[in-house]
Amino acid sequence: MNKNLKVFKFGGASVKDAESIKNVLDITKTYKDHELVVVVSAMAKTTNHLEKVVDLYASGKDAFAELEQIKQFHYGIAAALFEDPKELQTSLSDTFVEIEWLLEEPMEDSYDYVYDQIVSVGELLSTQIVAAYFNANGLSTKWVDARDLVLTDNIYREGWVQWEETIKRTKGKLEPILKAGSIALTQGFIGSTSENFTTTLGREGSDYSAAIFSFCLDAKEMVIWKDVPGILTGDPRYFDNVTKLDQISYREAIEMTYYGAKVIHQKTIKPLQNKNIPLLVRSFIDPAGSGTVITAETDETYPPIVSVERDQALIRISTKDFSFVAEHHMSFIFSQIASLRLQVNLMQNTAISFVVCVNDANDKVDRFANAIEEKFKVNFERGLELYTIRHYNDSIIKSLKDSKLILAEEKMPKTTQFVTKAVPTMRLKS
Repeated sequence: MNKNLKVFKFGGASVKDAESIKNVLDITKTYKDHELVVVVSAMAKTTNHLEKVVDLYASGKDAFAELEQIKQFHYGIAAALFEDPKELQTSLSDTFVEIEWLLEEPMEDSYDYVYDQIVSVGELLSTQIVAAYFNANGLSTKWVDARDLVLTDNIYREGWVQWEETIKRTKGKLEPILKAGSIALTQGFIGSTSENFTTTLGREGSDYSAAIFSFCLDAKEMVIWKDVPGILTGDPRYFDNVTKLDQISYREAIEMTYYGAKVIHQKTIKPLQNKNIPLLVRSFIDPAGSGTVITAETDETYPPIVSVERDQALIRISTKDFSFVAEHHMSFIFSQIASLRLQVNLMQNTAISFVVCVNDANDKVDRFANAIEEKFKVNFERGLELYTIRHYNDSIIKSLKDSKLILAEEKMPKTTQFVTKAVPTMRLKS
């Protein structure tokens, strides 16, 4: 373990405007005596706007007006941070050219491929701005392209890390920067294939990127800087009476993120657990706060922890001849789920049917239905919500189910889940 190395991850909310970037500088300066790898996401909402560019382009509509808004937003932040922003704005403009070249030609490649080439640019833009500002304010910083570090397979939008080569690249490129006394500043969310095509690691995947670099470099600790004081027992936007968890185990964090807790990307924990690297979740609003520490097993007793996954689809699958859903049926169904990398959150089966609740991301549900409808009857319902309660009690289950139509439910010793139709946003007692 490198006892002086910390890996920081700053998300989109922490770099949403010029003042936020100044705050990131202040936080980072506090740790200038450490070796630092800083991972930065795209600026707030930039990914959403770039996704709109992809959708417009894919549907044959003009996407340049939407792209121009993204340009002006980034140029404006550069102007707010520098007296003379021309050099930085030129660099940003050169990066936007990568998208413009694509938009000038008819779309011939797959949607997922095009998505990764366009949406990944958000991280390239934000990190150029942050690196330039760090250097202008006394923090020696080297900008590094994460696509030169993280090798993935050829699955776009959900690239799987090729660990052996990624470790070799990361050590080879980042260790000299750190030993020279500079900060290595790079992107989250993105990687590349062996043919040097850009891939992404899954939506909100910057946490995972930071964990990858922590693993490769044997970091002392990884810190995720958030707009909340740490990991809470529920989302404060939707629940009252939430409390901060001071410490949780890797196992609990894996369970929470698998079941939809948004504070950490679900792939983040395992690389850290493998090398016993602590993960801290801290507030960029209150950097002096203690946050939440995630480490090996603890003796702590947990209160009920609630997560809500929105944009869910409940898929009901049955045999056309009412025969049993046998092992070979399940094998075929799961092969299709795996090939599409669908995120399964709940599943149930009876003699003649199989029900699965999945994230309704892009067009994967439709593609899944199309892949199996020749052999099965397929019905699905969209726009649903999945509630998961860890360490539940009867009182909290009752309060969360109140006035809801339950479409599917699963109960285990420490976890209960239920799928319901979405209801207008309201604050709930947790």
